[in-house]
Amino acid sequence: MDYYALIDKYYGDNAELRDILVRHSTAVANKALAIADAHPELRLDRRFLLEAAMLHDIGIIRTDAPDIKCFGTEPYIRHGVIGAEMMRAEGYPRHARVCERHTGAGLSQKEIERQGLPLPHTDLLPETPEEQVVCYADKFFSKTRLDTEKTIAQAERSVAKHGEEGLRRFKEMEKRFF
Repeated sequence: MDYYALIDKYYGDNAELRDILVRHSTAVANKALAIADAHPELRLDRRFLLEAAMLHDIGIIRTDAPDIKCFGTEPYIRHGVIGAEMMRAEGYPRHARVCERHTGAGLSQKEIERQGLPLPHTDLLPETPEEQVVCYADKFFSKTRLDTEKTIAQAERSVAKHGEEGLRRFKEMEKRFF
């Protein structure tokens, strides 16, 4: 898979957003690969981790988040499900699952319904080890402070803003991957 070609297909007209996406995704990919290196017992698929990390946020192009040069019409919270639709249309269902399951520390159907989120009323939780690693690694990098890795405490505070369930899931991932 040529993930840069896919990024260019969707981001060719928006160089600023493409740069933000690639820099953020590269940081996430590097952390995911470092986790794979530190945990050979997990037998993670390194090639897939790289591809999925590079594409996990591809759906931001269609969202409304002007602070990061996104001038679409969809709420930002939908970027994962939008990215999943894009990846499925490209013939990459495994990558699509990473897109739709990386938001927060994943989102349960109960959380989606309780918060009234504009998302499908289904569990969007990372299940495979690779889905979990990309989800976890993503929490350490924002798209507004591209050259800064968050500490674990900062990542936990960020996840905690969206509820205790997500923080509990993040701490479970932390035990496995830190």
